[in-house]
Amino acid sequence: MKKYKVAIIGGGPGGYVTAIRLQQYGVNVAIFEKERLGGVCLNHGCIPTKAMVKVAETFSNIKKASEFGIDVENPKIEYDKVFQRKNKVVEKLVSGVEFIFRKRKINLIQEKVLQIKKESEKYVLETKESSYNVEYVIIATGSEPKELPFMKFDHQRILSSKSILQMQKIPKKLVVIGGGVIGCEFASIFNRLGVEVEIVEFLPQLINTEDLEISKRLLMAFKKSKIKVHLNTSVEEHVLRNDKIMLKLSNGKEISSDKVLVSVGRKPVFDIKTENFELKMNSDFIDINERMNTNIRNIYSLGDVTGKLMLAHTASKQGLIIADILNNKINNKKDNVISLKYENIPACTFTHPEVASVGLTERQAKDKYGKLLIGKFPFTANGKALGLGETFGLVKTIADEQTHKILGIHIIGPQATELIAQAGVLLGRSTTFDDAKKIIFAHPTLSEAVMESLEDLENLAIHKL
Repeated sequence: MKKYKVAIIGGGPGGYVTAIRLQQYGVNVAIFEKERLGGVCLNHGCIPTKAMVKVAETFSNIKKASEFGIDVENPKIEYDKVFQRKNKVVEKLVSGVEFIFRKRKINLIQEKVLQIKKESEKYVLETKESSYNVEYVIIATGSEPKELPFMKFDHQRILSSKSILQMQKIPKKLVVIGGGVIGCEFASIFNRLGVEVEIVEFLPQLINTEDLEISKRLLMAFKKSKIKVHLNTSVEEHVLRNDKIMLKLSNGKEISSDKVLVSVGRKPVFDIKTENFELKMNSDFIDINERMNTNIRNIYSLGDVTGKLMLAHTASKQGLIIADILNNKINNKKDNVISLKYENIPACTFTHPEVASVGLTERQAKDKYGKLLIGKFPFTANGKALGLGETFGLVKTIADEQTHKILGIHIIGPQATELIAQAGVLLGRSTTFDDAKKIIFAHPTLSEAVMESLEDLENLAIHKL
């Protein structure tokens, strides 16, 4: 029976990052991944969709090139080439991670773990082929798309967020059920590629986790782009008619589509049997504490399977913290690991316009702190945005009136997903806007909109009336 100090189950952005860090620390680690390294993010999610976002952005920019004095006649999408490029991007990144594993000689076991058996103070991991003896276990098995009970994926017309990326021909019309991050991203991508798009969302706002004002702005942008949005609406039934999918909505309308993307959330993946112990669960998610411990000694968990904050970079950061904890335990070092503050983790949505945020929404901040200061600055007054021809949106900053502590920064507009890193630093350092005044922002840049939203907390923004 092979022995390892640490076993990681799942090679996604949480698992593979943890394995590399543990190897850097000199810890004997093995990672179990039945498919390819990178998990959903690299293979079927974050990376292929960002390749698609770039195509949609480029095509959209070409179509409006005349605004910049450039004459381009009749641009068209060759989707087979788009599909091939997306696959090349994924292959390059995934093979790059696999190369790192080979060069670092990290033990990659491409088998599915069927059972974890507790034996005294150690664990035995069993696959179809072999058994492995380990001291520490990290469960990083991820999540998968949820189905609607009455509308199962057939991956031909009724698509998941994974199977839509395997679609090799653009439909004339796409209906997206679910107006969360994933649904809005795909709606935005295909809208910019010339597809007629409708969104059906059960809740009263798009991307319900975002600040209400930002969600309202996104709705405005979608309507301007001719994406039809049905809020406070559910799908009651569907039928196949004349090669179209007919959807009956709760608002009394009937709509038809060539394809339907069901994007109503994700559910944890954990089908491993356990023997001589029982993991504590929280609504099908593995329950963990602030140090990613489960209720069982020396078993940790991270990423989507824990349901804490289902983002790839959350899983990676959780894994790096676990690696530090285990390095200290195994090598008898002082434990000085700081707990992860989930409210300081940025969220990014790659729609057009982009949406990004970190910290508390205005509603959350008001409930927790009471009196607030709100600063806003529109991209219409930013020189770089004007030059780019991308002026829709704003930066919104929320601070505690009493302490001046920055509580949240929310952005909708050009390159919001890059600008949010600055906000992440400010909140990660528990910065007050008095401290932020010491920072010099370069000109002309989009980041000046962040600066002026901070200044607007005191009604001192230079370029805002």
